[in-house]
Amino acid sequence: MEFKDIKRIVEQQLGNKVTKVVPEGPRIVVYVDDRKHFAEHLDEIKELALQLKKRIILRGGVSGLLDPQATIKKIKEIIPEDANITEINFDPYFENVYIEAEKLGMVIGKHGETLNEVWKQTGWNAQVIRKQQINAEIVDSIRKTIMGINMETQRTINLAKKKEWKELFEYPKNLMHERQEILHDIGFKIYRSPLSPPDWVRIMPLGGASEVGRSTFLLKTPESNILLDCGINVAAQDKNRFPDFRAADLAIDKLDAVVISHAHMDHCGFLPYLFKYGYRGPVYCTEPTRDLMTLLLLDAINIWEKNEEKALYSAKDIREVIKHTITLDYNEVANITPDMKLTLYNAGHILGSSMVHIHIGEGMHNLVYAGDMKFGDVRLLEPAQAHFLRVETLVIEGTYGGKDDEQPSRKDAEENLIKQIQETIERKGKILIPAFAVGRSQDVMLVLERYREINVPIYLDGMIWEATGIHTTYPEYLNSYLKNRTYSGDNPFLYENFHKVGSIKEREEIINSPEPCIIITTAGMMTGGPVLEYLKGLSGDEKNTLVFVGYQAKGSLGNDIQNGANDVVLPDKEGKAKRYEIKMQISTVDGFSGHADKRQLLGYLKKINPKPKKVFVVHGEKEKCVNFAYAINKFFNIDASAPQNFDGLRIA
Repeated sequence: MEFKDIKRIVEQQLGNKVTKVVPEGPRIVVYVDDRKHFAEHLDEIKELALQLKKRIILRGGVSGLLDPQATIKKIKEIIPEDANITEINFDPYFENVYIEAEKLGMVIGKHGETLNEVWKQTGWNAQVIRKQQINAEIVDSIRKTIMGINMETQRTINLAKKKEWKELFEYPKNLMHERQEILHDIGFKIYRSPLSPPDWVRIMPLGGASEVGRSTFLLKTPESNILLDCGINVAAQDKNRFPDFRAADLAIDKLDAVVISHAHMDHCGFLPYLFKYGYRGPVYCTEPTRDLMTLLLLDAINIWEKNEEKALYSAKDIREVIKHTITLDYNEVANITPDMKLTLYNAGHILGSSMVHIHIGEGMHNLVYAGDMKFGDVRLLEPAQAHFLRVETLVIEGTYGGKDDEQPSRKDAEENLIKQIQETIERKGKILIPAFAVGRSQDVMLVLERYREINVPIYLDGMIWEATGIHTTYPEYLNSYLKNRTYSGDNPFLYENFHKVGSIKEREEIINSPEPCIIITTAGMMTGGPVLEYLKGLSGDEKNTLVFVGYQAKGSLGNDIQNGANDVVLPDKEGKAKRYEIKMQISTVDGFSGHADKRQLLGYLKKINPKPKKVFVVHGEKEKCVNFAYAINKFFNIDASAPQNFDGLRIA
């Protein structure tokens, strides 16, 4: 549907109460001159949203906004004191007031009644923000970027007199004005007049097919070009480290959108590079994915600088990513091009991870790009979504699709981990667990919180504490048990034995201490980060144990040690190469992976409804992908194959 048609329908339905209609990304903003009427007749807007199949945002215009000081007073009258409001900030361009509080339910009210009352009485759209239980600096930084919170500007807004604060609109363009213009531009491109009918659909892997790493898939119709993920291979050092765009024959200004399934670097690590070289289109993902992605992208710059490597991009490029990111909730349908609609569903892999559903044309074709997925019971997340309205093509991972790739049960995995820890503590040793900062670390933390009889300090180093803070900011994305515990004030991530490591000095004290302890640290594949310092300090003592709980890609240091390397060469304190002998115990505890094993993958194919007509197996070593594609053919009689990078695959 073109924007002119959307505008016409809005004006027909709402009449002269409408003063302006504009798109902001996939959403439609309707300015009205009688907000009290609509606050009391929200059903009119709900019916219109159902008719258009679009998310509609109501605004009253700047002239209808109550001044900030009076608004703060009204908010405190409307919202119960027990909600524990901690901060209130204003964004006049989007007419939003951001209310940070501890108890969001009280701020929202039953069916959103309290928020509606704030809009009715002040004209400001109230946006709720959860007060962080574990401070994550990256969340604060992103919030300030997204909300346009400049402390001087906010001070002016909050303290200005009624007439003076509106003069802010006469100042030079600020960040929020810029973001609003970005969203308007994206919206008009989405709802443009189609130039070509969607009479064919192709998908081309630019990385991530028959390999693990650099997942990047180009989805094309005559009208649209979108990327599904845009990652790098963190374990590779050659030309296979980055996605290869040469085969795509695609100018960067012809790229309509990028959809990021989740925050791991092999799915998002190349994204800032696109912005460095001129991409200015939208990036779609969930809110937790945006925050975690930013954390990992910034950390990559730090690692490159520490290793004296040339950085692929700068913090400025990451800021552009944030400015152009449009977050979607699970199950929210959004137009992203004239012939594509996007819906994100839970993938069960890490916080905010998504299965990407693309509806092409008017019912022409439906593709589900599963990304990385987990289809089993874990302590952190719900299993991956298996029910869709339609799916003709499924792109699924084959990381553990080999014929012998069956993981132990989760119960056995946890008992094995606890056994390794107990045996190490008995011999007065230390347990070193390399883990991905996002997902695996929190999963192991929850196991240790469950087995509280292991009463030793548990140190969290690298980005783990920051990533855990993001998890506590979005409890609605956790499984129902954790969500309920968090809402009731019993946050398991605040277990008293968890300790953040905040300095090099603390790290050295932990290494040199004679007392047993558990250390969970990045990087998960030992490709860099604090784990190398712990390895250098602990590897020579046979009382200690190195426990792998995650996938170790070929070419990574973790893979070398896992396969029996007796020593490693690492830089010492002076930066000189030094050989470190490995005398510590080496153990691999399977069953903690965030990826589905072959049994779960087959279980997913059994459960998915409706059944796809075609399946492409990617994100795995070639032999594993081929093996799993064969199993899909055999057990489900579905056309399945394991494509290579740069294969042009016509799916409709």
